Amino acid sequence: MATDKDTQKAETMLCKVDLASDAEFGFTRPGFGQGLLAGSVDFYERHVFLRYKTPSLWPSNIGGEEIDELPRLLDAAVRTNKGCMKRQTRITLCEGRDDAAEASNGDVLIFPDMIRYRRLTHADVDSFVEQVLVTGGKWAHSDPEMLQGSYIFVCCHAAKDLRCGVCGPALVERFKQEIEAIGLQHRVSVCPCSHLGGHKYAGNVIIFGASVDGTVTGHWYGYVTPDDVPELLEEHILGGTIVNQLWRGQMGLTEDQQKLSHQRRLHENAAVSKKGTNKIKRGQKGDSKLEACSSGEITEGCCQQDPSSCCQSRKLANAGLSNQKKGIVNKVSRI
Repeated sequence: MATDKDTQKAETMLCKVDLASDAEFGFTRPGFGQGLLAGSVDFYERHVFLRYKTPSLWPSNIGGEEIDELPRLLDAAVRTNKGCMKRQTRITLCEGRDDAAEASNGDVLIFPDMIRYRRLTHADVDSFVEQVLVTGGKWAHSDPEMLQGSYIFVCCHAAKDLRCGVCGPALVERFKQEIEAIGLQHRVSVCPCSHLGGHKYAGNVIIFGASVDGTVTGHWYGYVTPDDVPELLEEHILGGTIVNQLWRGQMGLTEDQQKLSHQRRLHENAAVSKKGTNKIKRGQKGDSKLEACSSGEITEGCCQQDPSSCCQSRKLANAGLSNQKKGIVNKVSRI
């Protein structure tokens, strides 16, 4: 349960965020959208999220003395055992709950494994890290639960950087609105998280989910605005297409590999666009991308290598995503 001290901390941080202007820290701040995004994610292979309280209660350093015992000990144990782990591991806090109906404080989510362990306590940290993260086995105290669907994490760590504190909550709210509008609350989860790296790229977003072949990926996006949310839902989560202009990188790729991957997609998209333009010049009517997709000429993109299930509409963002519910649910079933 929240203590009086927690309440005071939360109120103080929320006041700081409220006083921060959008012009200085938000989506209209100087330099927004001007940095190079592709290749800005440090290499790592596994992401561990500890669900713990709310962003307004997280101090700047989640492993420092100011934070509670559980996140501090878990962060320290991961750092201490870093050299023993087979996969380079990153640890991040995400919002948790302590109410009886939906308690989640202490839950641990692990990607790309897509598993959740319930109710980790400070007394169990060492055994958890050794058994699960170091040796790669199961935890003796609890069986893992398999995660389904897509998971969206948005940096809202105001104590680390006010840019994240201003931009993050607005993005979380927009994601929740759009997800609810199309009835995907049980298939797509969005959650505030702590510092991800790259304050200047706020709003920062990570999307985890399975691709068409079942491989779980973690894609990072930067300079995301609330207006970009419908596109991320339609293109990335529902269509399996990376939104290139916002893409920072990917879990499991080095910085150089991220840059090469980005360039490859740009070249492929340019080639597809050129084909579509040529078709229109020859007198064909309609959406060139849609026609190319239906004919099977696009090998990856909006249809995720499945021309028979082409996107029903390229205008979901402008229509609020609500009038395509039937087609969207069909596409989500393939995630």
